[in-house]
Amino acid sequence: MSAFKTNVVTGSALLALSENVRGWQKRDCYRQLNAYLYNAECDRVCLLFGLRRTGKTTLLRQAVLDMTPEDAARTAYIKATKQDTIANLNRDMEQLRSLGFRYVLLDEVTLMRDFIDSAALLSDIYAAQGMKIVLSGTDSLGFWFALHQELYDRAKMIHTTFIPYREHSRLLGIDQIDEYIRYGGTLRAGELAFDDAEVNAEDASFRDDESTRRYIDTAICKNIQHSLACCEDGGHFRHLRPLYETGELTGAINRIIEDMNHTFLVSVLTRDFLSHDLGLAARNLRKERNPEKRTTALDEIDTETVTQRLMDILEIRNRQEQTVPITKAHAVEIKEYLTALDLIVDCPIETTEPASEPVEHILFTQPGMRYCQAQALVHALMKDELFLCLSEREREAITDRILEEVRGRMMEDIILLETSKALGSRYKVCKLQFASGEFDMLVYDREENCCAAFEIKHSRQAVAEQSRHLLDVGKCALTERRFGKLVGKYVLYLGENKSIEGSVSYRNAGEFLKELPAFQLRLEMRGHESAEQTQTHMTM
Repeated sequence: MSAFKTNVVTGSALLALSENVRGWQKRDCYRQLNAYLYNAECDRVCLLFGLRRTGKTTLLRQAVLDMTPEDAARTAYIKATKQDTIANLNRDMEQLRSLGFRYVLLDEVTLMRDFIDSAALLSDIYAAQGMKIVLSGTDSLGFWFALHQELYDRAKMIHTTFIPYREHSRLLGIDQIDEYIRYGGTLRAGELAFDDAEVNAEDASFRDDESTRRYIDTAICKNIQHSLACCEDGGHFRHLRPLYETGELTGAINRIIEDMNHTFLVSVLTRDFLSHDLGLAARNLRKERNPEKRTTALDEIDTETVTQRLMDILEIRNRQEQTVPITKAHAVEIKEYLTALDLIVDCPIETTEPASEPVEHILFTQPGMRYCQAQALVHALMKDELFLCLSEREREAITDRILEEVRGRMMEDIILLETSKALGSRYKVCKLQFASGEFDMLVYDREENCCAAFEIKHSRQAVAEQSRHLLDVGKCALTERRFGKLVGKYVLYLGENKSIEGSVSYRNAGEFLKELPAFQLRLEMRGHESAEQTQTHMTM
């Protein structure tokens, strides 16, 4: 019978447990974990947290495999359960310390109901005595609460939720942005066969709308509710308590997420479906070389009526889903918790007027979740009676075209998000909006007071129309009035790198995203240099 109160694994059993991840690629954040384990600093624990299926347990096992035999012999792995308590954990930690164990890897520690309110025990007593303690778990919000209370200034944080395109591509061997849009956000089953039975389902977390909703329910909604219930006996529920007590909080969180996705789709329809791009879609479908895909459906429809019907359906869906009134206070608090989970980021839209208030622009860090929900909604819209009179081929062509626009907007969001995360505080990264038109991304160098403008196009073809805003003298002048000298103009797209007349450079979007860690080093924008010299520095 084990002398430990919790599930403690050591020695050969721990090495056997870790063996199944041997040879797997490592997350970028593994370097941070390694640095914590082997630095001389005491008094701090390491918090390894993120949503499900982002590689936390794998990181712990990889750390064990990389240890020397001496260090591995002094390492204990504890898989916490809902039945465990801090009191029992404290007894086991004291016993491990007395036996000479130096490294303790505590997995799923947030399942312990009294963890959040007692976490300082681990840093103040055991870490202070020289033990290296890694706390891992899927209840990211629980760690967020602990960090702001019990573990304030006594913990090193490692986030796993956000998996950028460059890392996703390296881990899974996927070099297509559209694949990242469909499945990005978690590590797909198959390539990295985690020991979670749900992960080893037939495909990715976001393979369809049903799996996406299940992921939101289990990985996000339960995460939030469990953490709120455990922290200070539910003292952080605030305005959400009535929803929790009536069992409606899961539905409320789902509706907030879906409302953000509906808002995103509305912006696609109003900006793209009604604009010149619809005409471009009509031309492309009309002259499609493949006769199976060729259609004149978009030439024959009443664009204004069609779009209005689509918008009406969106509003009707929202009203039908509302079983509990969601107030502004509910939405603000849920968004605050989604931000704490690293699920959403606000990247405001700026204008050329310095005194104007930025416009909220929510970006999802897990694109697969957004895309599957948008895809399900678009297919629902296409069942409208106006479309049912079209042939199957024509309906499919229109659906594909709208989804193409959705992927295009998502590619914009992905590049905006990853650039803003990759570049340091020296740079401001935003979307810049004019009275008519916008730059999809602007990178402003605060130190040198200069900037570079980007158009982002989900296309493999380089055509003059794509750079029209970049070559607009009026827009460039307005930009320079607020953000200094405009020293670079770029179109990021799916084709090959090239430069065209008018000082606009075309860069492959995937290569741009992969090189983002080095982008800051290359972005040596100097106000006294010519645009041509600066573009040489910024070459991807």
